[in-house]
Amino acid sequence: MASFDRPINKDIPPSPWVLRFMHLIMSGGSVLDVAAGHGRHARTLLERGHAVTAVDVDMSALTDQPNLERMESDLETGAWPFLPLSFDGIVMTNYLHRPHLPYLMEALAPGGVLLIETFGEGNEKLGRPRNPEFLLKPGELLDAFSDYLHVVAYEHCAEYEPRPSVRQRICAVKADGPMPLDQKLD
Repeated sequence: MASFDRPINKDIPPSPWVLRFMHLIMSGGSVLDVAAGHGRHARTLLERGHAVTAVDVDMSALTDQPNLERMESDLETGAWPFLPLSFDGIVMTNYLHRPHLPYLMEALAPGGVLLIETFGEGNEKLGRPRNPEFLLKPGELLDAFSDYLHVVAYEHCAEYEPRPSVRQRICAVKADGPMPLDQKLD
């Protein structure tokens, strides 16, 4: 079924937020794409030389990617399937399942980069999702991660392209100090 977060069009470009910060992920590092959908981020990360594991309830859109590790799983009905694995980067967009937020931190390797972009409160006035279970409260991503990860960037904003929505975004790193934004990490 088509929706904003699971479109039929496989050519929708990666999130500008993910593109802006993906260079912080260690060159050639392992990346987990949570709720990968049609793989707009997984494909881009593979093209950039990362070892990518993609997980979603339906992986049929990614069978054309031989170098991609695919895991078909409904993340909302079972245990977090990636312990004790760790990743150099984790990408999660247009998806929220709060019980797994602590596992995202645990699954980051030292120096690992967490990139999240999803919907916030207020989105219910602009479109889907409308259910409060899928909408972040103001500052919720900061509250969830800032005590454990170094926050590089955070946004909570309304936007109108590609469609009206309220978004929260975070880029955080499992590190003790500021990150150099103008160079790749190796």
